[in-house]
Amino acid sequence: MKLTVIGAGCWGLTLAWLLTDNFDDVTVWGRAQDLSEDLLKNKHTSKPLEVQLADKVEITSDLASAIKDADIILNVVATSGTRDVCENLKKAGIKKEQILVNASKGIELPSLMRMSEVIKSVLPDQNLAILSGPTLAKEVLAGKPTAASVASDDMKIAEFVQKYCNVPGRFRLYTNSDVIGVELGGSLKNVIAIASGFAHAMNLGDNCTGTLLTRGMAEIVRVSINLGANPSTLYGLSGMGDLIATCSSPMSRNYTVGYMLGQGKKIDDILRELGSVAEGVKTSKAICELAKKLDIEVPVSNAIYEAVYTDITPKELLDKLMNRKLKEEERYV
Repeated sequence: MKLTVIGAGCWGLTLAWLLTDNFDDVTVWGRAQDLSEDLLKNKHTSKPLEVQLADKVEITSDLASAIKDADIILNVVATSGTRDVCENLKKAGIKKEQILVNASKGIELPSLMRMSEVIKSVLPDQNLAILSGPTLAKEVLAGKPTAASVASDDMKIAEFVQKYCNVPGRFRLYTNSDVIGVELGGSLKNVIAIASGFAHAMNLGDNCTGTLLTRGMAEIVRVSINLGANPSTLYGLSGMGDLIATCSSPMSRNYTVGYMLGQGKKIDDILRELGSVAEGVKTSKAICELAKKLDIEVPVSNAIYEAVYTDITPKELLDKLMNRKLKEEERYV
């Protein structure tokens, strides 16, 4: 059995490290400019997290050789690069029976397509699954246990990925047939994680955090149901589970972005300091555009969009959220 990981970033390398013992061969592909000398020579990186890969892991910038004979191919590139990667996978000769598993969480701009839609638009016949859940890389690397969902329109594909990517005692996988719900839960919670970091930086208290998570979850559910998701999925691992983890942890890049926004820093400076992708930044734009198309209110997400893309101050933003027109609380069950 061979595993190929597409993307040599933090989560891609963490997954390669985590799953090494499950496969006979493991290959990590990255663009030549993204592969450090330390990673190529020593199978080691220290930025943004320290990862030491096993000697058997191959590191390459040759995509055709990376995917040759792979049984499972994990896509772990930024959502903005997924379409290009799929085009290159097509040129590199990916076979439709190879299982492509998307592990990136986000919405493509300006198309507003979920990652499975992007992938299928380029590789329409590809065996495809989605991996999503509360998976903070630093905790995974520390050997702390977590669980995630594997979603596919074909449950045999989901079960295959579940079998070979489950790590007893550390990485428990559950199958799910609701691709839309698993994708949207994992993508949209990143925006609420920014809001949570924002609130913590302003020292607004635990009551406010609980309010933000609850009202943010309501927005995720509203949008997702209108796009075809099963509401029960959104209260599972890839929805509520991931929301709780990323909204309460400084290890989350999106939480960190929000925290720095709450300190009054500007987004360009934040992203430069962060040095890595925080998908919630672009997703804040995507969810607002989706909500506008669907004629749905998403005040928390709108607030984060303003925090990211305008010069509104943290206090002005808080006042705007707290002084909205009063309304009835929704019920989804």
